[in-house]
Amino acid sequence: MKRLETLIPLVKPFYTPDDPAHDWPHVGRVAATARKLAEGENVDLPCLLAAVYCHDIVNLPKNHPERSQASQMAADKAATLMEQCGFSAAEINKTKQYIVEHSFSKGLKPSSLEAAILQDSDRIDTLGAIGVLRCASVNTQMKSSFYEPFDPLAEARELDDKKYMVDHYFVKIFKLPEMMNTAKGKAEAQVRVEYMKGFLSTLMGEIRG
Repeated sequence: MKRLETLIPLVKPFYTPDDPAHDWPHVGRVAATARKLAEGENVDLPCLLAAVYCHDIVNLPKNHPERSQASQMAADKAATLMEQCGFSAAEINKTKQYIVEHSFSKGLKPSSLEAAILQDSDRIDTLGAIGVLRCASVNTQMKSSFYEPFDPLAEARELDDKKYMVDHYFVKIFKLPEMMNTAKGKAEAQVRVEYMKGFLSTLMGEIRG
């Protein structure tokens, strides 16, 4: 794991505290989840963890016109950093693939168990208590409102998660458990979504009086 120890200080500066939804603690949580999902599985753990560490080194805002290319940009940057740490060309190429395939906006089906674990682990960090915080952080960066005041649950309007945070729960977040690739990932995602549904119910009680 010495190569990973060398990689960490190279990638850590790319994760800044001005974006708490995609900071170094986010990477740490994704790494911890990836290790859990990889337990008992035949995976290339060094390359999987390298992908975790590098997956957001290029991170564009959700409403950026090139958002769908961010994972490819991150993969290309990761290749340069991994080469400095002694990873082989074959290891770099498959790690790049894990990073590209983890992206939600690209909508790719993972082509390996490692890519599936990275995708699940990153999406799990969108859910639960940390998911509530991360969603609010992204919402603030996008300068959007928490909810539409007259119809917060979009019962008589089209959902628009670029304008309203609560809409994002229905556009994406509540759908994630069924989109998980691993059984363990799906189980964890479901638990976390139930927490978020409870949060949303409490929120509606507070704003509706």
